[in-house]
Amino acid sequence: MSDQQLLKRIVCDPKVMVGKPVIQGTRLTVEYLLNLLAHGSTAEEILNEYEGLSPEDLQACLLFASQSLSSAAFMPLVAEST
Repeated sequence: MSDQQLLKRIVCDPKVMVGKPVIQGTRLTVEYLLNLLAHGSTAEEILNEYEGLSPEDLQACLLFASQSLSSAAFMPLVAEST
């Protein structure tokens, strides 16, 4: 599946979840799904929990995040201690 096809799964509508990016046809935000993955949930667990969600939807979330961050500059959130 191409990047463009994957990204079509992500939509933003001001009437749904205050315009946050969501999986099309759901109220599942990209942020929420990435947070589940970041905190140790497996793709299989997420897919079992949310009927209708596909592996491609999770792949689309990762691609969306990657492309969203590609041109961002970052400052450290916490100063390193020496």
